[in-house]
Amino acid sequence: MSFRGGPVLGIESSCDETSAAVVADGEVLGHVILSQDAHALYGGVVPEIAARQHLAHIDGVVAGALEEAGIEPKDLRGVGVTAGPGLVGALLVGLNWAKGFAYPLGLPIVGVHHMEAHLYANSLESSGATPPFVALLVSGGHTLLLHAPRWGEYRLLGATRDDAVGEAFDKVARRLGLGFPGGPQIEKLARRGKAGRYRLPRPMLSKRDGPRDAAYFDFSFSGLKTAVSLLVAEVEANAAGTDMEASRADLAAEFQEAVVDVLVAKTMRAVEHTGCRRVLLGGGVARNGPLRERLTEALVPTGELFAPSPRLSTDNAAMVARLAEHRLTAGEAHGLDLNADPGLSFPGLVDRERTE
Repeated sequence: MSFRGGPVLGIESSCDETSAAVVADGEVLGHVILSQDAHALYGGVVPEIAARQHLAHIDGVVAGALEEAGIEPKDLRGVGVTAGPGLVGALLVGLNWAKGFAYPLGLPIVGVHHMEAHLYANSLESSGATPPFVALLVSGGHTLLLHAPRWGEYRLLGATRDDAVGEAFDKVARRLGLGFPGGPQIEKLARRGKAGRYRLPRPMLSKRDGPRDAAYFDFSFSGLKTAVSLLVAEVEANAAGTDMEASRADLAAEFQEAVVDVLVAKTMRAVEHTGCRRVLLGGGVARNGPLRERLTEALVPTGELFAPSPRLSTDNAAMVARLAEHRLTAGEAHGLDLNADPGLSFPGLVDRERTE
């Protein structure tokens, strides 16, 4: 099947951002992201509310992206849409909208994997963000450490054994009485605090492990989250008033530093193990300033970090369109039987057990 040239429309609705974008040859022509604020009251994303919000706003979001790009539907080359992973109700809104839009126009549809798309976000802003690379993907639902010799071929090095790092940020923020999402709230509070006043563990950084041990690259944040909760309870029992406010800032700083220590150490283990000093960072937690700074410093002088801008770190349709553009160029597309899959497997991912 041959595909005509032209811009690609991307649609993202996997969680609580409704987004549409138009991308042509790796350039973002139009991009709209509507973040839902209805979930803050509940301290987390409510799936039913998310799906209803997507349904209410997707028409206007797509229209806004097309208008910003100065593109008519007939000028499009194809449509890329997130097929998974994510909230199934939210995914279905975007996917079914994409089908209804593409079918009468005779446009091909490409269903993309949300986390793979986060890798492609880097290529929208830097021509150097190409394989081979080590990738650290950190979000509310995922923590993955990969080695990519080429696009579409990924070797799993490490993954979280329990909570994703973004989930840990959210839960610790809630325990500290902060808002949702937790990552930005903790980073803001940590600026007023000092790490080291309280001491938290750095999970799975044993010096006894080696590259053949799964724990060498894997992550675990559940125990760290529990350690914070116990420490907060102890501090609350012994502090009051302004002392407690200062303690909350110090706790936030120590927790953030513990997380960054682990993420940087594991990433640098992957760099040394693979010999690949180009690192791509992706996912919502990629917005974290200390994480970006520490990785940049760790890669000096011979390595390089590629990290997307804050707008492209969060869930967005530009990365979806960019990945779909790549797929269409390779002659790949899906039929109308494409379905949403909340547990969609990472395409091209080779499990470590099959590589050793």
